[in-house]
Amino acid sequence: MNVIAFSLKGLRRDLRASDVRALFVALALAVAATTMIGFFLDRLDRGLTRQAGQLLGGDLVLEQGRAFDDGLRQELRQAGLELSDQVDLVSMVSQGDAFQPAGLKVVDDHYPLYGEVRVDRGSGVEGVDHGPSPGGAWIAPRLAHLLAAGVGDRIQVGALSLTITGLIDREPDQQAGFAGLTPRIMLNIQDLEATELVRPGSRIEYELLAAGPPAAVDGLEQRLDALRDAGVEIRDVRVDRPSLGRSLERAQKYLSLAGLAAVLLAGVAVAMATRRYVDRHLDTAALLRCFGASQRQLGQLFAWQLAWLGLVAAVVGALLGLAGQSVLLALLTRFLPLELPPPGGMPWLMGVLTALAVLVGFAGPTLLRLKRVSALKVLRRELDPIPAAGWMVVAFASLVFGALLWLYSGDPVLALGILLGGLVALVVLWGVGQTMLHLLLVVLARLPQGGKVRAWQLGGRQLARRRTASLGQLLAFSVTFAAMAIIALVRGDLLTTWQAQLPANTPNYFAINIQPQERDGVESLIDSAADATSGLYPMVRGRLTAIDGESPQQRVPEEHQTDGALRRDLNLTWRIDLPEGNRITEGQWFEAETASGDGAVPISVEEELAGRLGLSLGDEMTFTIGSDSITGRITSLRHLDWESFQPNFFIIFPPGALDGFGHSYITSFHLPGDGNELLGEMVQRYPGVSVLNVEALLEQVRGILGQVTQAIEFVLGFVLLAGISVLYAALTASRPARAHEGALLRVFGAGNRTLSRMQWSEFALLGFASGLLGAALAEMAALGIYGWLGLVPRMHWLMWGIMPILGAGVVGGIGFLLSRGTRRQAPMASLRLLGET
Repeated sequence: MNVIAFSLKGLRRDLRASDVRALFVALALAVAATTMIGFFLDRLDRGLTRQAGQLLGGDLVLEQGRAFDDGLRQELRQAGLELSDQVDLVSMVSQGDAFQPAGLKVVDDHYPLYGEVRVDRGSGVEGVDHGPSPGGAWIAPRLAHLLAAGVGDRIQVGALSLTITGLIDREPDQQAGFAGLTPRIMLNIQDLEATELVRPGSRIEYELLAAGPPAAVDGLEQRLDALRDAGVEIRDVRVDRPSLGRSLERAQKYLSLAGLAAVLLAGVAVAMATRRYVDRHLDTAALLRCFGASQRQLGQLFAWQLAWLGLVAAVVGALLGLAGQSVLLALLTRFLPLELPPPGGMPWLMGVLTALAVLVGFAGPTLLRLKRVSALKVLRRELDPIPAAGWMVVAFASLVFGALLWLYSGDPVLALGILLGGLVALVVLWGVGQTMLHLLLVVLARLPQGGKVRAWQLGGRQLARRRTASLGQLLAFSVTFAAMAIIALVRGDLLTTWQAQLPANTPNYFAINIQPQERDGVESLIDSAADATSGLYPMVRGRLTAIDGESPQQRVPEEHQTDGALRRDLNLTWRIDLPEGNRITEGQWFEAETASGDGAVPISVEEELAGRLGLSLGDEMTFTIGSDSITGRITSLRHLDWESFQPNFFIIFPPGALDGFGHSYITSFHLPGDGNELLGEMVQRYPGVSVLNVEALLEQVRGILGQVTQAIEFVLGFVLLAGISVLYAALTASRPARAHEGALLRVFGAGNRTLSRMQWSEFALLGFASGLLGAALAEMAALGIYGWLGLVPRMHWLMWGIMPILGAGVVGGIGFLLSRGTRRQAPMASLRLLGET
């Protein structure tokens, strides 16, 4: 017997069967959901790595206070990297009688290594792949406004006079944050010496930017470690890659969660459909045994059939996933500042692996029944093989799903937690389900019978007496409703969090570098025009130089010894009360009288920084400010929202602790309209104050959140389809038994109306109980999932009322429609369904 050819013939015949169609749909949906999300996240991850190179200026950025030697350059070039030199310093720039401090960015002829500079050279903004030529300078529009200069004018930089040849619209490697807000001027490195700004003691940062393939960067790991030990600051695109922000990170996690939910639902559907598939083929397997087929041949035959089915479903699902990720890209990427690379092949392979894993895990144990069928079944129809133990099917399927969860999430702790929690919940649901069915039978038995038994009583009795089948469907439907509820609940709470994150009066302007003598005037000017303001926060720049008297690099965990907080000055502030949007997670906020106490000053530290640096309550942090230092003892840890568009600080001191140090002020405020009148007056009266317009950024964030919402709803549709496939597979599997029972009732005089009501009642009761158990399971699962997504857990009381009613309606309606054909058949035809092959 040619097993492969015979399996193809059998599969072509089986495609007419509803359970095989249910298997195909479930597998295709699982592959479509996982490949769609996999394609999108894979392209997004590779695109972000590429974008990070643009934002950092290269795949590697080396920075130190002196020029790099030629030997290092030669070594990097031999490793396969392209290099570009850059020098950063601050100097006064003048034009006529106007003077203004500006940040000088000195670049060579290889700049930029990634991306392009957008500059207006007199004929509109254009993108160019080089910096200014010798003798020319490109300046920021704000600097042009402060100097009352434009393209063609000459400005003085140190001892050198340069011609303004362009206005900078955007730099590909400008770093985010307030450090990059100084009015900018870009000039060619050949003009640096003529400015006479490079002198002993000058504060200059030399940067060496390198770009090349990942393998070249990996080969320099030991050399880079030696440079770090020598005091060179190194930014690596693999480590310092800018993130998407918490909103999109949550969306990424949500998409992964939705894909796993679709896989779980598809697996349940496969398990239900496989049971019907096996029941249909028991007689076929017995006949083949009569003709001499061995158990091994039977196993190969049906395994090949399902393998062909899985392969076709994987191809169809992968094509659907490829089309789906295009929809996700259309919804998201117009708001993402990067061009995504084309799809890779790994997500497709993962989709095929998912289909095979779902088949093996959820169908394999049940399929073993066909191997064990006896040839005597042809003669003795009641002689069925011993079914696979329920616990074995659940255990094997759980291990496969746990492996997939680990594979997709990359977090073994999360995978193990969800797997163990799910198994515990399943055992609890099994016991609760048995109790519910038993109580249903007891209640129906004690109801007064009267002269006529109502249809809903008949339906309830059939549901309760068919204990094993009903319990399996109850658990399957409960898991289905729970998975769909979790996805829907998380979607709703994500949207609520995002909407609360950006209210209508969210600050759209920041003002920094406000000097103490300018504070009252700036505050009065802002209050006269703004409809919301954060108030002014004092800001002192200090570098962390000791933790508990030790060097920070020796004190912090090894994996965070290159943390940015140890490599730069931190913004310190003081405050008598807890700032809005901050929440104490450990310790207590300092009181007013503690500010003047002896010893270390009490301080409050942001909890994520404390976690990275291994800090806890009672630890002492020493900051160097200019030539002085101050030590603070941690008395509280705070959680804060960095996306609130409010001034936020890692370290907060009590009032009085930093008064003796030089400081400036920062504030954020919301201006209705374009705000040009206020900003013009601000520049005239306070030219040293830098005002940052973040309205465009706000609109971008709002746009991203809106499009992410549509993407989430799109993915939710796949999960709902997977859930419907479970209902279809489960009801299809029980169709012959229900048809047989209906035929017996019709033989004894039951009409179509009675049968319809009885079947509707049975399905509605099953759906009501499934919805109730699903709500309980969703509420339990939400506790862990919300913590993983960074959301605040809460009870969803509305779900407890909606889910049972929705379950009754959905299961009752679908079951009623699928049973319509059996109600129209003659009783003899329905009786034959129980043994159909």
